[in-house]
Amino acid sequence: MADKVLVIGSGAREHVIATTLLSGPGVDRVWCAPGNPGMEPDGISLLREDPTQPEKLIAAIRELGIDWVFVGPEAPLTAGLVDELQAAGIPAFGPSKAAARIEGSKGFAKDLMRRHGIPTADYAVFHDLDGAKSYVRSHGAPVVIKADGLAAGKGVTVATDLDQAMQALDAIFIDHKFGQAGAQVVIEDQLVGQECSLMCFVRGEQFWPMPLSQDHKPAYDGDRGPNTGGMGAYSPLPQFGPELTQKALDTIVAPTVRALAREGSPFTGVLYTGLMVTDQGPQVIEFNARLGDPETEVVLPAMTSDLGTAIRTLMEGGEPQFTWDDSHSRLGVVLAAQGYPGNPKTGVPVPLIAPEQDLRAYYAGVSGSASTGLTSSSGRTALVVAQGDDLAQAAHRVYARLDGLSMPGLFYRHDIGHRGLEA
Repeated sequence: MADKVLVIGSGAREHVIATTLLSGPGVDRVWCAPGNPGMEPDGISLLREDPTQPEKLIAAIRELGIDWVFVGPEAPLTAGLVDELQAAGIPAFGPSKAAARIEGSKGFAKDLMRRHGIPTADYAVFHDLDGAKSYVRSHGAPVVIKADGLAAGKGVTVATDLDQAMQALDAIFIDHKFGQAGAQVVIEDQLVGQECSLMCFVRGEQFWPMPLSQDHKPAYDGDRGPNTGGMGAYSPLPQFGPELTQKALDTIVAPTVRALAREGSPFTGVLYTGLMVTDQGPQVIEFNARLGDPETEVVLPAMTSDLGTAIRTLMEGGEPQFTWDDSHSRLGVVLAAQGYPGNPKTGVPVPLIAPEQDLRAYYAGVSGSASTGLTSSSGRTALVVAQGDDLAQAAHRVYARLDGLSMPGLFYRHDIGHRGLEA
């Protein structure tokens, strides 16, 4: 009998998780909590329960006869939702609160890497403004300044000079721009190279890699503007061969999951490794304790095996099967509300883009309904992804579709995938 599954989250990442689960025989119904109305045309049911209130969520899971839960976003993972569900006897896919510290505290992750010789930039951790500023003055720029906790992908400043570094530290410690996430700060040496993302399904010391992908963080074309949660992504990466993936698995992923297991916080879920490909080889920029967004929207559609069956098998201790289509490229572009990532406009009409053979949309920050119209409720409203025989064809398909739409109040980057297209 096929499973009933609940996906926790409301973004485009959860939209593609849900549709991928529904596409295979292992799952016949998916709810998303809280989800968004852009998901409903794909047969995804919305469960209007707050994931921060586990007791009510657990009651709803039992009432609906849900078999297991896939926890998508970082906030419920680092808050310990998986622990709460498992304590209630509900199978849940995602790391424990202890293991999710690898994302919840950048200082914890950096210290773990230092203890186990995992390649990453040199760093220092500070709890006070004076100590942090003194370090930057003596160290010099450029440096990378990171709020220690969760900041929705926006807590990082690459400071190219001392003034920029001091402003970033003031924003964290004086203006409290990132709230409790900025209670301490990690200051790193800047790594030079090209970024990419390697995500793996993990159970203890075992892992199953996904195809490489590349995100685009800056808001505007040419990699200009403030950092965002991501403005688009593509996969696979023609500029990198399988040797890079293997080296990252050998020198980074394997020792990291081994370290977590042997230090008493075994990891089950998806480990996201943000890599910088330097002249010295791949080094870690950051770890996430879940699927990346927007990378997931261009990676999961490449899966040729059944996601639902594989996840259930993984959770039950069996040998899951994950297989991938390596004959096509996929490129996705985020539609963001004007003002993002600062103060995005709400109430902006968002087009409902019907799926086509090689193109579809995944929705995120929208309200309203598919029948009466979708409007923006936060910064990133949707991601439109196209498939092609190669990256150039995928890019042509998605931009031909987007450039033909009238979308006042929304914006998107026109150069997603440029590094791959230049390869």
